[in-house]
Amino acid sequence: MRRPQLEPVPGLPNRVRIYEVGARDGLQNEQQVVPVEDKAMFVRMLAETGLETIEVTSFVSPQWVPQLADASELLAILGEEGLGRHRPVLVPNERGLDRALEAGVSAIAIFGSATETFARKNLNRSVAESVQMFAPVVYRAKEQDAWVRAYLSMCFGDPWEGNVPIPQVVDAARRLMDLGCDELSIGDTIGVATTGHTKRLLEALVEAGIGIDRLAVHFHDTYGQALANTIAALQSGVTIVDSSAGGLGGCPYAKSATGNLATEDLLWALDGLGVETGVDLKKLVATSVWMAGQLGRQSPSRVVTALGESV
Repeated sequence: MRRPQLEPVPGLPNRVRIYEVGARDGLQNEQQVVPVEDKAMFVRMLAETGLETIEVTSFVSPQWVPQLADASELLAILGEEGLGRHRPVLVPNERGLDRALEAGVSAIAIFGSATETFARKNLNRSVAESVQMFAPVVYRAKEQDAWVRAYLSMCFGDPWEGNVPIPQVVDAARRLMDLGCDELSIGDTIGVATTGHTKRLLEALVEAGIGIDRLAVHFHDTYGQALANTIAALQSGVTIVDSSAGGLGGCPYAKSATGNLATEDLLWALDGLGVETGVDLKKLVATSVWMAGQLGRQSPSRVVTALGESV
């Protein structure tokens, strides 16, 4: 299988931790419901590639995300493979937390919004009310010694409100981190970010007291900018990147949110730059080719398309 020519560039981290979201964020946006046995196989195959962190599923209401209604069953099938600090699940509220803890989960993620409109559409609450809802979730999770991540959506633009001022994003981010979260993922939910915007927002977050080591980036590729923005984030000191195997995903509540940054596309770039990830590109391409077959369509990842026949 062809590999990129190694040409390191100064100013990048030696190692990046990939936070794989394909099994949750990727599959939640599929029109068809993937059988739970196939989801379990997908998680296992992802783990075999060397991916350290894999977000497994979501304990949201089946009414809103029917694709992930089998969360408890999936974790039961996976057993220890689906649990631990590196197998987080998304929870929206205390009810979701209860279900997650009952399943033995020890790492969770909550999801907030930087804009009022999306907070209403996604959580049926204002930004402030959302934070109030998350407070007991984080508190109780930490009481159980669980690791907690916060997602913040609409950090670079909102389909209803347009441009989102950087101070507004920083304020929303600070509110979530003040709850006691361990990590914050900054989301470009509709894929409108640019490299300069990325660097300036990260600077503002650090200036507000959120350490760069606690920040992750989550870019969608609507305008083809996800990889460029990710490299800009790495140049700013970020070492945690969200991506989705095969470029699966989007957001069911924002129609203009297309797929996530493909993990294979990210790996190709990082391998060529000499940035370590611990992930086997050949195995990951094979995994995404397999999942594309289960979904009955081609992967949107350029690297999967280029290398798929060689694995």
